[in-house]
Amino acid sequence: MSAKKTLSAEQRRALLATPAGWLACGFGSGLTPVAQGTFGSLAALLPWLLLRELPLPIYLLVLLLGFGVGVWACNVAGRAVGVDDHRSLVWDEFIGQWIALIPLLIPALLPANGFAWWMLPAGFVLFRLFDVWKPWPISWLDRHLKGGMGVMVDDVVAGVFAAIVLALGLYVL
Repeated sequence: MSAKKTLSAEQRRALLATPAGWLACGFGSGLTPVAQGTFGSLAALLPWLLLRELPLPIYLLVLLLGFGVGVWACNVAGRAVGVDDHRSLVWDEFIGQWIALIPLLIPALLPANGFAWWMLPAGFVLFRLFDVWKPWPISWLDRHLKGGMGVMVDDVVAGVFAAIVLALGLYVL
């Protein structure tokens, strides 16, 4: 397997030796042997259940701060493991997933009967679809941006795409 897909014991120790590493690997959710991005996105749903109670402006501020901290953490963690965008770095999935779920926080976008639990897996699947598929400009950003910014930005755009599709889907209901 490539260095981007596996972690040696030494890389794992280096990653978990700092708070930046813990955050970048999604509090351990990115340490699964397979489907790290999917597990990171799933783990992101738990704090989202608390974050969704915030007023929308505060939620957006949390996203902005989470993005900034994520750029730093993923930069530090990438250097620690010696791979710029290692699969174990999944904080970008947290932020991207939270962006994808923004339509569920806007009452005007929800159907007349309000929030239903099927909407959460719909937002999850849409985010994973765009994150894995990487249509343009996501693929371009993924190839051209490096460091912590490169780790974070493509998932932010995937989250925006997923949010738009989710909002359109909610609108037609």
